[in-house]
Amino acid sequence: MSDVVVLDYGSGNLRSAERALAAAGARVRVTDDLAAAAAADGLVVPGVGAFAACMAGIEALGAGPVIAERVAAGRPVLGICVGMQVLFEHGEEHGVVTKGLGLLPGPVTRLAATRLPHMGWNTVRAPRESVLFAGLPEQSRFYFVHSYAMGEPAALAAAGATVTTAHHDTDFVAAVEHGPLSAAQFHPEKSADTGAALLRNWLATLPSGD
Repeated sequence: MSDVVVLDYGSGNLRSAERALAAAGARVRVTDDLAAAAAADGLVVPGVGAFAACMAGIEALGAGPVIAERVAAGRPVLGICVGMQVLFEHGEEHGVVTKGLGLLPGPVTRLAATRLPHMGWNTVRAPRESVLFAGLPEQSRFYFVHSYAMGEPAALAAAGATVTTAHHDTDFVAAVEHGPLSAAQFHPEKSADTGAALLRNWLATLPSGD
């Protein structure tokens, strides 16, 4: 059983993420303890709401270097929803650009869609080499709630990432896998059996605790 920390920096569906990860087979702790976040077999960075507010919470906690150091050391990190978005270089909301953690290349911008937020179930298109989506049927459905996303899948793939896309008037990045860094724009903890399968796939990549 792997030890997983869900990072509590003041934003995110902490308890639902905790329950989903525990059900998937992890030993889970929700905490703002940066030493625990650094030491865990896997670190989950959740996030809901505005990009700028999430970055403010991460910066106030001093969590940015811990997340970056884990990635540099090849230690698994999973970002969820805005917790995925803050991994990119910057986010633009209402004309305001906020610097992100810069662990993935590119910006997060408003979806070019007629209906926002993009809310509800949608299918995704995962490449064959994806580890997160291994064993899941094509066109599996996940639960989304967002108005912003990384909208340049090809550019991200060109940087060496494994990119899963979804479509809501336009293609956008639904999930990304890049070395030890994994992230989902949707909420696996709200995505029923498909979300549970994805979390099990992620947990299978972690070292096992005692």
